Amino acid sequence: MAQPARRLSVVLATRIFQPEPAAASLRLSALVSELAAAGHRVRVLTTTVPGGEEYVPPPGVEVRRWPVLRDAAGYVRGYVQYLSFDVPLAVRLLLTRRPDVVVVEPPPTTGAVVALVCALRRIPYVYYAADVWSDAVRAAGVAPVVARVLRFVERSVMRGARGVLATSAGVAARLDALGVRSGVVAVGNGIDVETFTPDGPAEAPGAPYLVYTGTASEVHGADVFTRAMGRVLAERPEARLVFVGQGSDVGRMQAQAADYPPGAVEFLPRMPPERTARWIRGAHAALASVLPGDYGFAFPSKVYAAAACGTPVIFAGAGPARELVARGGLGTVTDHDVDAVAAAMIDALGRDMDAADRDRRARWAAENVSASAVARDAVAVVEAAAGR
Repeated sequence: MAQPARRLSVVLATRIFQPEPAAASLRLSALVSELAAAGHRVRVLTTTVPGGEEYVPPPGVEVRRWPVLRDAAGYVRGYVQYLSFDVPLAVRLLLTRRPDVVVVEPPPTTGAVVALVCALRRIPYVYYAADVWSDAVRAAGVAPVVARVLRFVERSVMRGARGVLATSAGVAARLDALGVRSGVVAVGNGIDVETFTPDGPAEAPGAPYLVYTGTASEVHGADVFTRAMGRVLAERPEARLVFVGQGSDVGRMQAQAADYPPGAVEFLPRMPPERTARWIRGAHAALASVLPGDYGFAFPSKVYAAAACGTPVIFAGAGPARELVARGGLGTVTDHDVDAVAAAMIDALGRDMDAADRDRRARWAAENVSASAVARDAVAVVEAAAGR
């Protein structure tokens, strides 16, 4: 790759990064890899990670970690947990050698810290809008005053940014409606097509199963799948439903699953991408959902992971994923309705896993949603922000 006319110093501030398994980790690691490949120096300011996994950064990338509070599930989620990262981050940013540009990952509180320090040091910053947090907290039913304060903080941070990276056209459109119109670029939200592939080992637990991977929160409405499982078991008593990940709705889904035979619904913790890919490859279908409502513009990246593995998707709910799944021939689209979802699940369990269809879906993912291609578009925004 041709080297840029000017080699930049870039700082990435994020509470979550590799090897912690999450869509954000994959997206951000692709970004720093492409920045390094373009000849830039990258310093990642992030958190220590529980467990024994290691991340080996590419040449030109330095990762600096700091201890942080985590919730009971081991996730940096919640006001106290965010503050345990944000407060030290302010000091870390003040003491680090002055970069040309800072890239910051949500939450908006972290964005506010970066905006303040960058204003003091006269450094441009780029905000990575993976979603709209103030809409998400409203959907979660938090106090209206909290939602209004977060809306003000989030909008202010993005208006002050030299560039805003939106992970979907839906997010970009929502930002425009909120008055964030300058510097927003819809770069997309890709998937690692070298890890998530149709080839490789697959889980084979002995019974046909459907899998849901990633976050299951109030905005996803993933409990529609556990509620539908009762109808599925009536016709396919051997079937299984597997959840891999975490989220605020998991407790409710576990309570719903307690009414079913033992083993019919299984909940597994977050796991490395390689293991997640095994579960997706072995499934008759991968499940994804977005609850209709204020957050209906969201796009679940688990759709991309399923397509890259060649596994058909059952998408239930609202948002741009409906059109993409239908247009790309990636699977089945239903309303967020228990009867419709159950019918789609039963149909998927009765279908043979066709190798040609798997290859076609995987090719679509490689051509349309490669994480490296998305990251290259993001690099251009970062370079423009630094050079303005």
